[in-house]
Amino acid sequence: MIKYFFKIIIFFFFLTNNTIAEENLMILKLKDGDVKIELFPDVAPKHVERIKKLANEGKYDNVVFHRVIDGFMAQTGDVQFGNSSSDDFNLNRAGTGGSTLEDLDAEFNELPHDRGTLSMARSSNPNSANSQFFICFKPAPFLDRQYTVFGKVIEGMEYVDKIKKGDDKQNGSVKNPDKIISFKSL
Repeated sequence: MIKYFFKIIIFFFFLTNNTIAEENLMILKLKDGDVKIELFPDVAPKHVERIKKLANEGKYDNVVFHRVIDGFMAQTGDVQFGNSSSDDFNLNRAGTGGSTLEDLDAEFNELPHDRGTLSMARSSNPNSANSQFFICFKPAPFLDRQYTVFGKVIEGMEYVDKIKKGDDKQNGSVKNPDKIISFKSL
């Protein structure tokens, strides 16, 4: 009887842990394939909440990767001017807008900007992150504790690597950029 009870407890422990983990997994659909992302609510709760809210409302769907620097990062998330299916789409202004929600206070943490890290973009004001984010192609330790890390690619980084790169002479701005097909929770 005790062995049976112990097995039930172990079963529920694994079931509960998987459920908790799944609520922090998202799928970023790109032209070349699906990218699985793990979010980190324990170190950046407000940023994770914002990303999930905007993603699950479909706000990131059709948003372009307006700034992509080979060997550094791919930036996206301007839901105001970067949505290629919106009447407000303006590639020249993509990267200057955000969402209708208030800016977020910084949640700088000790997680490093490694390959596959997702971090919030912001202006020179540390408390100006809103909807834009970037994915690192390779480690960028000079960004550590300067930008809020909120997630990491756990599968499909090879598809992120295929995002169309921008012009190095134009700070990575991209002509005819790739876009997010969809971004949703699992």
